[in-house]
Amino acid sequence: MLTLIPLFLTLKRPMCLCKLINSGCPASLKDNVYQDGDMVITAFLPLYTYQTAPHSEGPESTDIYPRIHPTNYQFAMALIFAVEEINRNPLLLPNTSLGYGFYTAGLSQEETVLTFLIWLTGQTSFIPNYTCRREENSIAVITGTTWEISSLIGTFLGLYKYPQLSFGPFESSMNDPDKFPSLYQMTTKDSSLALGMVSLMVYFRWNWVGLVISDDEKGVHFVSELIAEMERNGVCVAFLEMIPISHMFSMTFATIYQSPVVMNSVKVIIIYGDTDSSLGVLFRRWEYVSPWRIWITTSQWEVTTAMRHFILDSFHGTLIFSQHHGEISAFKDFVKTVTPSKYPEDIFLAKLWENYFDCSLSDTSCKALENCSSRGSLEWLPWYHFDTAMSDGSYHVYNAVYAVAHTLHKMLMQQVDMQTVKNGERMKFPPWKLNHVLKNIQFKNPTGDSVTLNPSKNIHITYDILNFWNFPQGLGYKVKIGTFSPYFPPGQQLSLYEDRIEWSTGVTETPISVCSESCGPGFRKSLQEGKAVCCFDCSLCPENEISNGTGKYVDQCVSCPDDQYANTERTHCFQKAVTFLTYENPLGMTLAGMALCFSTLSASVLGVFIKHQKSPVVKANNRTLSYILLVSLTFCFLCSLLFIGQPNIATCILQQITFGVVFTVAVSTVLAKTITVVLAFKITAPGRRMRGLLKSGTPRFIIPICTIIQIIICGIWLGTSPPFVEIDTHSEHGQIIIVCNKGSVTAFYCVLGYLWALSIGSFTVAFLARKLPDTFNEAKYLTFSMLVFCSVWVTFLPVYHSTKGKVMVAVEVFSILASSTGLLGCIFFPKCYIIIMRPVKISLKATRDRVQGK
Repeated sequence: MLTLIPLFLTLKRPMCLCKLINSGCPASLKDNVYQDGDMVITAFLPLYTYQTAPHSEGPESTDIYPRIHPTNYQFAMALIFAVEEINRNPLLLPNTSLGYGFYTAGLSQEETVLTFLIWLTGQTSFIPNYTCRREENSIAVITGTTWEISSLIGTFLGLYKYPQLSFGPFESSMNDPDKFPSLYQMTTKDSSLALGMVSLMVYFRWNWVGLVISDDEKGVHFVSELIAEMERNGVCVAFLEMIPISHMFSMTFATIYQSPVVMNSVKVIIIYGDTDSSLGVLFRRWEYVSPWRIWITTSQWEVTTAMRHFILDSFHGTLIFSQHHGEISAFKDFVKTVTPSKYPEDIFLAKLWENYFDCSLSDTSCKALENCSSRGSLEWLPWYHFDTAMSDGSYHVYNAVYAVAHTLHKMLMQQVDMQTVKNGERMKFPPWKLNHVLKNIQFKNPTGDSVTLNPSKNIHITYDILNFWNFPQGLGYKVKIGTFSPYFPPGQQLSLYEDRIEWSTGVTETPISVCSESCGPGFRKSLQEGKAVCCFDCSLCPENEISNGTGKYVDQCVSCPDDQYANTERTHCFQKAVTFLTYENPLGMTLAGMALCFSTLSASVLGVFIKHQKSPVVKANNRTLSYILLVSLTFCFLCSLLFIGQPNIATCILQQITFGVVFTVAVSTVLAKTITVVLAFKITAPGRRMRGLLKSGTPRFIIPICTIIQIIICGIWLGTSPPFVEIDTHSEHGQIIIVCNKGSVTAFYCVLGYLWALSIGSFTVAFLARKLPDTFNEAKYLTFSMLVFCSVWVTFLPVYHSTKGKVMVAVEVFSILASSTGLLGCIFFPKCYIIIMRPVKISLKATRDRVQGK
């Protein structure tokens, strides 16, 4: 018996300790609040934050200490408000009351684990396998606001499949059912936040933006989505500053002043992270050295918790993306009634009163809470210290409590159907049994908003865009300036009331945040080597390209259509004038007049020769060949008219074919005349065979033979690649030239080459016969005419290739006229002069020749 007494005392010792620990006033426990109920919801809330020590404000101050965060304390108030509202509702949880308990989640993982173990064991001195918990009927845990707090506690709770509801920002990693089998996130994924922010940048044409992001898993995931969306919309990253979450106690002068936030001149900066992290501490230094910036952030980033000089306030003009939710007006009335006397066990509320209402609180005295005056009210606090409107985080806490209540409602209804509860007996559920109902719960909260905890459901989030206004004495105000609704069609997702926006102090117009100003009309971007695409120089658009400064062409050049041309300023495209070598054109009129004049002259010479066909001059020049040559020259002059006027298929074909055939007749006739002269003066002995050739008119067969060969060449040309009408839009600026394309260039040069061969043959024969004793110098005239003909066409080729459009046509017409005129003038003008002007001389010479027996 004596040996059992020590064993009994050993077993009784933990129970005694529990009684000792749980006795006394509420302040004796470490930072926790408890309100009993049939079923209790426990919350772990980050109620403390780091603040700058009094009298140490300024950019160089690094004195920081923890204190109650008034904004975060609103989470606890939302929890209490929701529990009391549910308890007043006889339909939701009839005959059942909800209780609550909340603990502070520490500023470090060690403090969070310590707080969790205090809740788990109910004591500050931990004894293995014993617990002194008051919340034996706790059925769910609410955690937030950071991923670190929720995942750390969730790791422990997941062992027992204890329901956990996280109200912090959505984390994809916490959706892993293997790692967190009973964790539910009240927030939905911010899948459209990056798109919304970039849409805002595009709206204001900001393409040079700085990024300041917390260096954690959520920050990395967000910045990857943001940068991808920025690249798709042509927005560039001026700098990217990733702030480690453990950076808080390593801040130095260089950290503050040499940060890109201070050194870079970018006007717009996106800041994403937790204000309770080192990023929040750093920013409270940056605001003193980098005012007049436009900050874009989320509602999780609190910009109203300190009174600053409103002129140098860097937060003034901040644009805030806040998830849209219904307004709970009853919450403001509830806040007005919250006092330490109403909630005497709330140690956090007492500390809040101590900070703001001159209330003395001692951690060792149970009477300390009674000393706090109940005459104060949170609604008396300036808005930048405490906002009576429910924040986004508080709204999610509110929904989390209702999610548990609706789950219990379903389970209670099922249990009532299955069994009768004894009078006075509490309804009890093992916490793990809530999971099968909680994971599929869907309901509408008192504001009418739909709430679901199923992460697989794709719920579009509408964002309210708020603009922060700051006034003297820190009287800040958030103004709704627009919305972003991702489920609307592109181009209609962003809706802004730009006239409501207040920019940074002293800025009256929409700020410009670009690396390089947009190029003006007529210019295009020239990227700077090694820099982002938003950094560029402006250069004049190339010829026939424009940039009119509107729409998508604002920074790049586009080519004018083929039927249009760009003005010299490269800003507009004008319709090109359709042009060709017309008869109304001075050049065309001149060439046509020359062709008609020379053809008439050629016909007149033919008339003279026919009229004086008995004349010795005409007889000496072989009348038949002269007639053929004059007729062919007349057609040579007239064929040039085919090149003038609007081209069509018929004229394009006739131009080259007529030119080739008629000139072949002319040149072959000259060749025949030259051979005739040679035969006439080389044959001296009568009865020789050559005299027979001359008398039989054999040289005349040269003309049809040569012409047939040219006709065959032209036939092949027409059969393979005939000429066609071509619209030339590039030869002359501002004009569309209609010309005849040669089709086969090879065939065209074959025609010219054949003419060239005939002319060279004629010139050679005439040159050899130039010293023959001809009375009328026929051989010399033929030699000179072929020299002129060859000179014209040798000059034609380089000039023809160096011109374009209608000038090229004019060159060909001029070559036709010049070469034809050369033949006409050199061969026939001297003879016409003798026939018309010196007829007596011809008669005397003929008489003298008869007398001398010639």
